[in-house]
Amino acid sequence: MISSNDFRNGVTLELDGVAYQVIEFQHVKPGKGSPFVRTKLKNLQTGGVVERTFNAGERVPLARVEKREMQFLYSSGNDYTFMDTETFEQMTISQEEIGDGVRFLKENMLCHVVLFKGTSIGVELPNSVDLLVVETDPGFKGDTATGGTKPAKLETGAVIKVPLFIEEGTLITVDTRTGQYIGRA
Repeated sequence: MISSNDFRNGVTLELDGVAYQVIEFQHVKPGKGSPFVRTKLKNLQTGGVVERTFNAGERVPLARVEKREMQFLYSSGNDYTFMDTETFEQMTISQEEIGDGVRFLKENMLCHVVLFKGTSIGVELPNSVDLLVVETDPGFKGDTATGGTKPAKLETGAVIKVPLFIEEGTLITVDTRTGQYIGRA
């Protein structure tokens, strides 16, 4: 149990059997009445955000969320299979649970699978990943009127904007959180 006075960003709570993560919190002390804590909570299973108010000092149960390092093995349709690096057990996770990060999943990549009560509720990819450019238009010298970027298709099928000097066969580093080009690998 945790007191609402001890809320911090990133704390996971269990409300009505569902895991929530505190995204934002604010302690409010009105002139009349008792103080309270206004929060924005992210549902870790659906990704939805809700606003909830707690009385100051109210006790709320902490959610037991576990992160396990797993290796991505292969995909089959909308299902992605991961293997626990310690126990070698395999787990299949749907594309919806992984979210937008599925664009940067590469075979044998190590990820952290987030588990709540033994079931997966999400996958955390590394902050950056090195991927090969498989298709892009040639860049022309002096063609910087459009900001100096062009689309490039990566080995995972994702299409991102890269600088004009990047050519096919170049290994680049991509930020998996924003989907933006960082630099050459």
